[in-house]
Amino acid sequence: MHPATTTTAGPPSGPSHRTPRRRLLRGLLATVVALPLVLGAAACGDDEAASSDPDAPVKLSIFWWGGEARAKLTEEALALYTAKHPNVTFEKTWQANQGYFDKLATLTAGGNPPDIFQIDDNYLSEYASRNTTLDLNSYKDDGKLDVSKFPESLWQYGVVDGKLAGMAAGENTQGLVYNKTLLQKNGLPEPTTGQSWEEHIAWAEQVAKKTKLGTQDPSADYKAFWVWLRQQGKDLYNGNDLGFTEEDVTRWFELWKGARDRKATPTPDVIHEGNATDITKQLVVTGKAATSWVWVNQMPELKKNTKDELGVIAYPGDPSAQWARASMYWSVFRGSKHKDVAVDVLNFLANDPEAVKILGTDRGLPSNLDLRKQVSDAVADPAMKQSIQVESDLAAKFGQAPQVPIKGHSKVRSELIKAAEEAQYGRSTPAEAAKQFVAASKSAIA
Repeated sequence: MHPATTTTAGPPSGPSHRTPRRRLLRGLLATVVALPLVLGAAACGDDEAASSDPDAPVKLSIFWWGGEARAKLTEEALALYTAKHPNVTFEKTWQANQGYFDKLATLTAGGNPPDIFQIDDNYLSEYASRNTTLDLNSYKDDGKLDVSKFPESLWQYGVVDGKLAGMAAGENTQGLVYNKTLLQKNGLPEPTTGQSWEEHIAWAEQVAKKTKLGTQDPSADYKAFWVWLRQQGKDLYNGNDLGFTEEDVTRWFELWKGARDRKATPTPDVIHEGNATDITKQLVVTGKAATSWVWVNQMPELKKNTKDELGVIAYPGDPSAQWARASMYWSVFRGSKHKDVAVDVLNFLANDPEAVKILGTDRGLPSNLDLRKQVSDAVADPAMKQSIQVESDLAAKFGQAPQVPIKGHSKVRSELIKAAEEAQYGRSTPAEAAKQFVAASKSAIA
């Protein structure tokens, strides 16, 4: 893939060397520290100069990850923008997820960053803290980037250190998916939103006694841990530090040790499968558990892999601990020569009815709630309709968004899996595993 191509680039071939990935990315990002300052100053006033001739040609580079289906939809939406603004064309580049952020760091450090790029909450803080992303607050405040139809916690989840670093390209939230066919066949009750964690485990114990299938143990799942923390008045992060203590993690691990002791969960080997496998092989569709802890918009993908009917609800506990999470963002490079036009493209992708209809739910549920309903009405897939309905129902209960995860978040997630599995297999006590996790996490974010 060549970053300067004006045609769609396909996914790269060849293996990706994952081991040095974080080291490489941090090294490249370190090179970027001063670059936006220089390029930003150089670009200052370029938009204003261009505005003297509103019909002057503008070419914007845009970079995203995804497959061919996403590329086709994105290109169609961008072509619509060009049809409505004939002077604006796009230099489009895309590739598969694997290696995307290495490439983005390379482009940025090499002085050839895209004007618009897709990013997620694993990396938004890193790019924003290095002044790589344009602060979109002023555009939001004057209505040029209209987020008035977004759930408030959705656009807030793009704020880093007071700056709006990215616009949510779509919305997602946590969802507990369960096997409805299994429960109905055995005359068992379905779980409901608002059940406490203890009630959920008791329900799973009841299900397991009759079907031999309990709830997937989510002690290694950062999403579940994060929601549980927020219900305790804590959070995953607090500024540039962890938002939890060893004692918090111990309580979390002990909760699930109790569930395992009651045989409300699968065995450790099966739990491990659920911890490690992709969405298409989650235990709820492989028939090895009655539930899986996922993102709501993953329901259609899960449904493709089972003949059983699935249901989805919020995670246990107070649902206001959940929030409208940006499935991914669009950000603008702070040194772009055409910042105003780039922001207008973001606004168009989120708020133009035709563009939103084209993009559909590929990047998550549409951020604009009014247009989300239009997309929902046009959706034929029952599983997708269910996802949209559940998330729309939850939107009224969503709490304030947490801060965007800080540098080292990916490592924290992997360390939680390691520590939780030590406890799941009985190689460590919950307290020992908690100590291991907190120490490793502090090292990851240092």
